[in-house]
Amino acid sequence: MAKKPPKKAPVRAGSNNAATAAAGEVPVVGAREACPCGSGRRYKACHGREASHAVQELVQRPFEGLPGEGDWVALRELVPAATVPLTLTAAALQGANGEVPSVTLATVLPMAWPAMRRQDGSVLLGLQTHGSSGDISRDLGDALLQALSAEPGTPVPPRRPAADAPRLQQLVDTAAPFEPSLHSGFEFWLDDAEAATGEVAASLESANATIIPTVRLASVDTAYWCSVPDKNHLRWVMPYAEDELLDALARLAATEDAGLGEGTKLVGSFRAHGLTVPVWDLPAEMTAEDCEKPAAAFAERLAGALAESAPLTGQERRARAGLVNRQVTLG
Repeated sequence: MAKKPPKKAPVRAGSNNAATAAAGEVPVVGAREACPCGSGRRYKACHGREASHAVQELVQRPFEGLPGEGDWVALRELVPAATVPLTLTAAALQGANGEVPSVTLATVLPMAWPAMRRQDGSVLLGLQTHGSSGDISRDLGDALLQALSAEPGTPVPPRRPAADAPRLQQLVDTAAPFEPSLHSGFEFWLDDAEAATGEVAASLESANATIIPTVRLASVDTAYWCSVPDKNHLRWVMPYAEDELLDALARLAATEDAGLGEGTKLVGSFRAHGLTVPVWDLPAEMTAEDCEKPAAAFAERLAGALAESAPLTGQERRARAGLVNRQVTLG
């Protein structure tokens, strides 16, 4: 016997579902929960299909076209506490009620909020948030526009942006410089961190305790030193095509020129948002300042290796295979 079709749950005129359905917006719920649209079907078999499809349409390089693409990737995946002032386009400011608020990108915000409008009207945009559209740039653009139109003192809740919502590339002035400032704590969350008391102070102290000391090198672009127990690391977001970069790193590894000095080792790399990030182990006593000259020298060796076009030798192919085997993907 054929199964009877599930009964449709009524959408009551006064219910939240009715208002949501009428507005054409269906909130995200668990895959096995009843769809909020009132169809009587599970979310995954109803409006969840659209959400699932949207997530699958992953934009591989969401920050491409923005100034400092490598730094955007680093702040999204590597850096615990940093801020960057953003300059917006005229299109972004249309929803700011005639004001031109200060807008700052932050690695992470309290409660992992996508964005917040502070009491003074300024906007903080959180970069390390969970995306739902498959395009981090679109998620961030939507959060930014919400914050610009929000009342002061209001956080922006997470939501799935519309398919045609503006991306950051349409909202951020791409001619403006992108200059991250790294912090040793999250005091930038508050207007006056020194005056914080009670739960706010305790939450700030707890967040600060998780920070891994991190420094952005000055001698080369998008390279970040960090300190962990027993050793330090250098993680360098590189703008080159992955295959070309791996070939170049393999050439250097085969001649033992892939290190950054005595006691250092290129241990592998990972992919993040379309870019490749080589990682070096460093001795515990090697500071960020100690990395500056070796990193600059390595950049010159890498440029030479990238310019080579001859096929890889057997030794170089083995070195490349070792790098590939130790590669992981983030984001």
